[in-house]
Amino acid sequence: MRIISGKFKGKKLSLPIDKKTRPLRDLVKESIFNLILHSNKFRVKIENSNVLDLFSGTGSFGIECISRGANLVYFFENYPDALKIIKKNLSDLNSNQKYKIIEENCFNISTSNDNLISKFDLIFIDPPYKELRINDLIEKIIHNGFLKPKGIFIIHRHKKDTIAITKELEIVEERTYGLSKILIGI
Repeated sequence: MRIISGKFKGKKLSLPIDKKTRPLRDLVKESIFNLILHSNKFRVKIENSNVLDLFSGTGSFGIECISRGANLVYFFENYPDALKIIKKNLSDLNSNQKYKIIEENCFNISTSNDNLISKFDLIFIDPPYKELRINDLIEKIIHNGFLKPKGIFIIHRHKKDTIAITKELEIVEERTYGLSKILIGI
């Protein structure tokens, strides 16, 4: 696994040694960023954006955003082994980029969380494939107003996932890459 583009292009990222954390494959990550950059469906620019990376795992998505010039990235993760990997990967960057690691269950996210800014340009949700409460989280984010008006949600699921995404989120793009299904909503 590596950083695909930007300031830290080519830098290798550490991977977890257990199977409980599923890293975002480089092909899928690159495809997501190509969609954001080249689709006329979105008005989000990674440069100078505020990013919320939920179920961060190894941190590869948020770190890619940092490499591409994001203003601020919040990593939400509560699994101790994954937290060690995120911290190592960020430390290895030797960067003064702005980021914050929030060591909490992201289902507890709320406007009363002093660790969060109020609005995000991009919210990436990559829960375990077996997680069934994804709509609860999406609706909580929408009701708390965390997404900027022109911001986007990016949701990573297994390609065979049958959970219907809440009607409160308009899915404008759906792609499949190997076992991964990517949904982009506004």
